[in-house]
Amino acid sequence: MTADGGTPRLACFDLDNTLIDRDGAFLGWARWFVDRAGVGEDAVEWLVAHDNGGFTAREELFVGLRSAFGVRGSVEELVAAYDREHPPFTWVESAVLDGLASLRTAGWRVAVVTNGNVVQQTGKLEHTGIAAAVDYCCISQAAGVRKPDRRIFEIAASQTGATLTDGWMVGDHPSYDVAGGINAGLKTIRIGHHHTLDTPVADHHFDSVLKSFPTILAS
Repeated sequence: MTADGGTPRLACFDLDNTLIDRDGAFLGWARWFVDRAGVGEDAVEWLVAHDNGGFTAREELFVGLRSAFGVRGSVEELVAAYDREHPPFTWVESAVLDGLASLRTAGWRVAVVTNGNVVQQTGKLEHTGIAAAVDYCCISQAAGVRKPDRRIFEIAASQTGATLTDGWMVGDHPSYDVAGGINAGLKTIRIGHHHTLDTPVADHHFDSVLKSFPTILAS
């Protein structure tokens, strides 16, 4: 309950390219992987070009990589290794953790709502310390539902004891984060310019997640 006896409001955040620089982490992993595999720097450019911000299926990505550069290992082995190896390349700014803490101190319930698999996303959340900085982490594979479906936000609200009324969704993708927030009746903040889509339009559009914290606190 809040200080006035009401149900706490919910602030939801996407993970990749919102709370963390997922693309930067992927580039770091790609350089490390290519060096270890001994397949040449051209493979780094290939991986970044075909990654599509993580939206290319990993099986498809590694099928193409094996075909183009002769990387050893089965596709299944490469995907499983990637899920373990990529998360340690992620990082979070201390100011982001401070921002999450400021929301919780002010009485907000804070949840990460992310599409992805459990191994990969849990690894990122734990490695960066974000898991310990929020009230709940809702990963689509575990939840059995993905953004933009309203139900994933209802799960986050239920697990945190919060209401979706007057809440927020913050993320980088219009079709998943902004549309999902709208479907759930949340106000929305879009972060960055990682996608060429212009719709649906968020209530606010900032270049950094850091600008979202004072906006939510003032609401």
